Amino acid sequence: MQLFWHRRDLRLHDNVGLAAAAEAADAGEVLPVFVFDDAVLTHGSDRRVAFLLDALAGLRAAYRERGGDLLVHRGDPSGVLPDVAFDYDVDAVHWNADYSGLAQDRDEVVADALSMADVEVHRHHDAVIHEPGAIRTNAGDPYQVYTYFWKKWRDREKPDPLDPPASGPLADVAGDDLPALADLGFEVPDIDLPEAGHDAAAARLDDFCAADIYRYVEAREYPAMDATARISQDLSFGTLGPREAYARTTEAMAGVENEDEGEDEDEDEDERESVEEFRRQLAWREFYAQVLYFNPAVVTENYDDYENPIAWRNDGAEIAAWKAGETGYPIVDAGMRQLDEEGYVHNRVRMIVASFLTKDLFCDWRVGYRHFRERLVDHDTANDTGGWQWAASTGTDAQPYFRIFNPASQAEQYDPDAAYVREYVPALDDVPVGKIHDWPDLDADERDDLAPDYPDPIVDHGERREAAIDAFEAARSEE
Repeated sequence: MQLFWHRRDLRLHDNVGLAAAAEAADAGEVLPVFVFDDAVLTHGSDRRVAFLLDALAGLRAAYRERGGDLLVHRGDPSGVLPDVAFDYDVDAVHWNADYSGLAQDRDEVVADALSMADVEVHRHHDAVIHEPGAIRTNAGDPYQVYTYFWKKWRDREKPDPLDPPASGPLADVAGDDLPALADLGFEVPDIDLPEAGHDAAAARLDDFCAADIYRYVEAREYPAMDATARISQDLSFGTLGPREAYARTTEAMAGVENEDEGEDEDEDEDERESVEEFRRQLAWREFYAQVLYFNPAVVTENYDDYENPIAWRNDGAEIAAWKAGETGYPIVDAGMRQLDEEGYVHNRVRMIVASFLTKDLFCDWRVGYRHFRERLVDHDTANDTGGWQWAASTGTDAQPYFRIFNPASQAEQYDPDAAYVREYVPALDDVPVGKIHDWPDLDADERDDLAPDYPDPIVDHGERREAAIDAFEAARSEE
């Protein structure tokens, strides 16, 4: 019998390790297992664990439809998996690699425990299309610059998505009920979660690829247009496979090529560029997964060290205002309120709020990372550390320290009608668009007349910009 250990791959479709286990089973059976590991739950949140349970319920239902079931345990996998292997006379255990330092260390301990129990171990790469280290510089090093990584990633042949296992190889077992949130030490989340599971993820991707993917270049940066795929939580929890996602882009590209002759060639080219731009976003995920794999300390340490320590301000009152969406910068506050209300933030706005925290408030990026980990449903260690360190000018291929987003200018450019701001900051509903964008520069009396319930800016952007540059230059100085 082959045991497959599910982790961040909560699906039957396009699952490399599960397909390998089914193939290895030959005339035998595959036993699917999930383990609630307290060492991992320590880093969980109400929102993400609730989504996890929903995804597991969908995974279990998919197995039961095929005559199998998902065994669910809680404990240290290095003890649980050898015990399950003994109980079911398992010959080999398969799993898909996870790339954080915590996961890599855990997997080594589990592999050793299974080897001592005379159980074979097979590890597979599933969460990315091209495994970490497969794409390297001409000198043989992992890429540190995304643009060059992307060019090789783009040109590399992509495998087809894998079919789910048939009912034949699945072990005839009956699992216990899934635990409740309270059993795991969490509470019911304070938001409505996206529907979890492969079918819901595939439906979201299908909807996106039917229309919005063709205007992705022009629309993706504008939060009010809601023109993104919204599959980030599905890729993070593995309810959707990356090969399946890429295959849908191939179908979308073919849709452009197959349009009737005589169609506007410029429009066709725009649509092709949009599909390609979405592929670039898939490649960003793999770039940051590679960075994490080869540099696991980036979760807690700066990727790019400065000569001297960065003198972060870390002002408690300013951090609290940022978390609450009460900074007096409308686009920042809209983003933080979207995070609080939905467990999601549009990507452009993520960059804006991260820049504001790390540059205007000059707060350590790790404070923002931890808050996002707590509030985001789609939290992904590689993506989020990469994004936060990019904004803080401490990461690989990061924003230069002297390029600092002006939140008012960002709002004017990407939310020109203030539709996004008004959706999440209702106190500004009746304020003219121009005044919303100029809010930080208005005098206090005018702000009070326009929206007495909305706060004044907590800092002066111009002053803080100069202070941030000075602080980074001091950190860079060798004197």
